[in-house]
Amino acid sequence: MSEVKKVVLAYSGGLDTSAIVPWLKENYGCEVVAFVADVGQGEEELVGVEEKALASGASECHIVDLKEQLVSDYIYPTLQTGAVYEGTYLLGTSMARPIIAKAQVEVARKVGADALSHGCTGKGNDQVRFESCFSALAPDLQVIAPWREWELSSRESLLDYLAQRQIPCSASATKIYSRDANIWHISHEGGELEDPWNQPSDQVWTLTTSPEQAPDKAEYVSLLVEQGQVVGVNGERYSPYQCLVKLNNIAAAHGVGRIDIVENRLVGMKSRGCYETPGGTVIMAALQAIDELVLDKSSRKWKETLSSEFSHLVYDGRWFTPLKDSILAAAQALTVDASGEVVLKLYKGHVTAVQKQSINSLYSEDFATFGEDDVYDQSHAEGFIRLFSLSSRIAALNKQKS
Repeated sequence: MSEVKKVVLAYSGGLDTSAIVPWLKENYGCEVVAFVADVGQGEEELVGVEEKALASGASECHIVDLKEQLVSDYIYPTLQTGAVYEGTYLLGTSMARPIIAKAQVEVARKVGADALSHGCTGKGNDQVRFESCFSALAPDLQVIAPWREWELSSRESLLDYLAQRQIPCSASATKIYSRDANIWHISHEGGELEDPWNQPSDQVWTLTTSPEQAPDKAEYVSLLVEQGQVVGVNGERYSPYQCLVKLNNIAAAHGVGRIDIVENRLVGMKSRGCYETPGGTVIMAALQAIDELVLDKSSRKWKETLSSEFSHLVYDGRWFTPLKDSILAAAQALTVDASGEVVLKLYKGHVTAVQKQSINSLYSEDFATFGEDDVYDQSHAEGFIRLFSLSSRIAALNKQKS
C-alpha cells in the first residue's frame, strides 16, 4: 500500500466513525476529511454532526444534500423495474449506497485525497456495496476499512478508546439496535431480533404507528403515475422526493410498510431485520396496479425476470455496471404506457389498490364481461386449446401406442 496523506471518511457521527477518525490519524498518520451524506435520515441525526467530526479530529466536514437526487435518480428507476429482494425487502439501504459512494468519491477528488474509508463491518453487505462502487468510480484511490484491521472488537472497547483520548461521544454501552435510515425507509437489527423466535417489541418500530393503534377508519389516497413514476398525490403534482415525503406521512399513520424478514446476505450468512417503508409500500402497490392494466402476459412475465435480476444487482452493490444499464433500459421500455391513476385504501397496516385506470389499459369490459357480448366468439376457443395442448396430446398418444 502507498502512503496515505489524506483520506475521506464516510462519517455519520455515531460511535464507530467517531472512533475511526482518530484511529486513522494514529495508524496512517494522515489528514482525515469527514463526509456526511444527507439522504433524508432526519434532522436529529444531522444536528451538530460537523462539530462532532471536528471534535473527533477531522480537518474538515462536508455535508452533501443528496435527498432529491436519491429519489429521482436511484429510487424511482429501481421502482420502474419492480425490484423487491427475496420477495419482500424494498431495498432501502441498498439503493442509498451507490449515491453515497459516488458523492464520497466526488469529495475526495475535490479535496485531493488519496484514500477513502468507511465504517462497515467485515460481516455485512455494505462493505461490498461501497467498495464495489469505489472500484468502478475511483480505482486509483486506496480503501481503508478499519473494522477489518483494528483490534477494537466491541462497543465498550470503542467507548474506552474515545474516553482515553478525551473525544466526546453521546453513545452509550447500552445501545440495543443497529439502525439505518433514509427518506425511503428505516432498518432495525440487533437486540431481541437476533433470535428469529422473538417477536419484535414495540421498541423496535420508530417510524410507523402500530397497526393495532392505527385509525379505525380507512384513508384513501390517489396517486398519479406517468411512465412508471409517481408524479402526484391526491390531485397535486410534486417532485419525486416530495411525493415520497407526503406518502411517508400519510402511510406511517396507518401502520403501513412494516416487514420482519430473515434475508440472505451477500457475504453468505443470514440476518434478521425489521424494516419500515410506509410511502414506498404505497408507491409499489400503485405501480403494480398500473402494470396489471397495461402489460400483456408476456411483458409481465419478462418484467418479473427483470425485477428479480435487478433486486439482486442493487442488493449486491453493482449499480455502476453495464448490467444495471441494460436491465434498466429494458424495464423502462415497459413503462412507456405505464401511466394512469390509482386509488389506494390504507387501513391498519394494509394497503390495497381499490380503483385503477389508464388510457393505455388493455382491459376491456366488452371482452371480459360475463354478460352477453358481441365481440368474442367463444367457439374460437376450441381450436386455440387444441393447438395450445398439441404437444401434450401427441405425448399421450405415443404412450397409448406403446
